[in-house]
Amino acid sequence: MSSVVSSFRTDAKVIGLVSVAHLISHFFHLVAAPFLYLLKDEFGVGFAALGFAFSTFYIVSGFLQTPAGFLVDRLGGKTVLIGGLILGSVGIALIGLAPSYPLLVLGFMVAGAGNSAFHPADMAILNAKVEPRRLGPAFSVHGVGGSLGWAAAPIFCIAAGAALGWRGALVLAGAIGLATALVLAGQRLLYMEGHAHRPHAEHGNLAGNLKLLTAPAVLLCFAFFTAISVTLVAMQTFSIATMISLYGVQPAMASGILTGYLLGGTAGILVGGYVAMRIPRHGLTTVIGVVAGLIFVLLLATGSLPQALIFVTMTLAGFFLAGVGPSRDIIVREVTPVHARGKVYGFVYSGLDLGAAVAPSIYGWFLDNGQPRLVFLGAALALLACVVIVTRLSGWKDM
Repeated sequence: MSSVVSSFRTDAKVIGLVSVAHLISHFFHLVAAPFLYLLKDEFGVGFAALGFAFSTFYIVSGFLQTPAGFLVDRLGGKTVLIGGLILGSVGIALIGLAPSYPLLVLGFMVAGAGNSAFHPADMAILNAKVEPRRLGPAFSVHGVGGSLGWAAAPIFCIAAGAALGWRGALVLAGAIGLATALVLAGQRLLYMEGHAHRPHAEHGNLAGNLKLLTAPAVLLCFAFFTAISVTLVAMQTFSIATMISLYGVQPAMASGILTGYLLGGTAGILVGGYVAMRIPRHGLTTVIGVVAGLIFVLLLATGSLPQALIFVTMTLAGFFLAGVGPSRDIIVREVTPVHARGKVYGFVYSGLDLGAAVAPSIYGWFLDNGQPRLVFLGAALALLACVVIVTRLSGWKDM
């Protein structure tokens, strides 16, 4: 009995520590987004140019995420995770200190390099350190950590921005990330024993790694992550500006609606973890969640919802779209060899960065040209692609 309790406590602590890192990474995703209008005026650029700046974050992250996964498989997750926290924190602080648009872009690029570490390191640590029977709840709590980071960003920006200005708020956000890195650096539980000492052959040669990463199931997972990311960019980064333009809501109200969406996502992940643990048909539950989210996004795109219903609709969209996360992560685990989880998770999750690199400039162009409705319609089209992809995946994993 005592060993069972000890195992549970160890798993809970590992899950908690990794989830805190995930919270910070997602906090960094959105911490600059509420300042879009201020950045536009400060640097004298349009939404498309700011969309490009946001895109560089994800371009760099996408290019580096698979190499970060290879490092995780060789060094273990902790070293890569701490390095990512430090780089991300420095990048966010640089955004706050940037005196010009080119240096603003540089800050996003540095933060993107840090972001590349989180998913391969987090998922490899959880898979290596947590009992398999607890992985459903582990992925759920990990997802909740990220969702809370997203939810915290607009609240933090309102409070810190009012007290310190947008520059001071971003520098403070960077300092919070550095403090988190210092705390996690002292946690021995995050070491993945034996990873740094495995023989070279166990990691596979270049041809073997390429064959692994280009397997049909892995490529479909990558495509799913790319498509869902296109939706997430619309709902998280551009929804405030879109709601202001499409519905005429005030910025503070739009930020509150976004917070509702993100908190709805937190609830969805908790429910999704329970569903993933109880229902083994992960493809089916993913399709149901995506279709439900698609319906609510299409309602938003009508532009005719009463303001009170915007909040409800955004919250329900967040609930269903985030709720598929645990089942989605288990699908990836099921198509991944044990020794290659860092690189596969790194490659698959780089799809998030690809989608997030492409979408911001497009959505910014929509807004610059007075077409805010197309932001939500683009998100809906991406969700339709997700349904098709998961249906195809059932050829390898029964829905």
